[in-house]
Amino acid sequence: EVLKEFLEQMPGLLSEEGRLSVISYHSLEDRLVKRFIRTGLFSGEPEKDFCGNISVPLKKVGKMIIPTREEIKVNNRARSAKLRAATLK
Repeated sequence: EVLKEFLEQMPGLLSEEGRLSVISYHSLEDRLVKRFIRTGLFSGEPEKDFCGNISVPLKKVGKMIIPTREEIKVNNRARSAKLRAATLK
């Protein structure tokens, strides 16, 4: 629930050039972050306008970043970490 509250507050807190970076360590956390960045919702389908476009508060920046094999050898706990970044749309 804390992660959901945090993500819901981010569009209002970010400046125009600000970026949101979230590191998730569990697949359930990552699913919430990924879905919120993509649709602005945690469940269900987003509402579409007349043309079929959806209005989302954030825009994905780059690809998801995962640790390299070398990093996992040095820090085994990093194996499940995923970094996602977004900015205001």
